[in-house]
Amino acid sequence: MNVLIVLVPVSLVLAITGLLTFLWTLKSEQYDDLDGDAWRILVEDETISPPDTTTTDQSDAA
Repeated sequence: MNVLIVLVPVSLVLAITGLLTFLWTLKSEQYDDLDGDAWRILVEDETISPPDTTTTDQSDAA
């Protein structure tokens, strides 16, 4: 029963922290555009340059 003296306040603090975090995400409009991110993944962006394929041989540096 002595464990409850610690567990109940810890669980209340975690629950309040989770609730405040959720309310903060609502206030900062995190859930307004749910489809936008999904479509942005599928659309190819033409401005992205291909990765640099030149490599340096570092075996001689040792």
